Amino acid sequence: MTSPKTILIVDDSRVSRMMARNYIGMLHADWTIEEAGSGEEALLKARSAAPDLILMDVNMPGMGGMAAAEQLRHEWPRVPISLLTANVQTATRERATALGLGFVEKPITEARIATLLATLTAA
Repeated sequence: MTSPKTILIVDDSRVSRMMARNYIGMLHADWTIEEAGSGEEALLKARSAAPDLILMDVNMPGMGGMAAAEQLRHEWPRVPISLLTANVQTATRERATALGLGFVEKPITEARIATLLATLTAA
């Protein structure tokens, strides 16, 4: 049994955030789920919520997910950050790898969320 975790879901799509929230909640009802709709909001939420995992969309208005993930990586080098995106271009994957970010393709599915969350519970 693992201790409850805090997950930060960052996506400008309310539907995507809701789907990820529902899948996480079905798998780990005792975990705290925070949401942000932009990169800027993600920085603020991360500072107040101290997440154990950040799920980050790439293409968002304002500060995009890659820029936000880069800032978050500097502030919290040990917190896992995974891009959750439909942007599957090679350049995006290479930059994610260079920043030490995970990569999960959309659409969001229960199986993809379960695989990602398993990395937190494996330790």
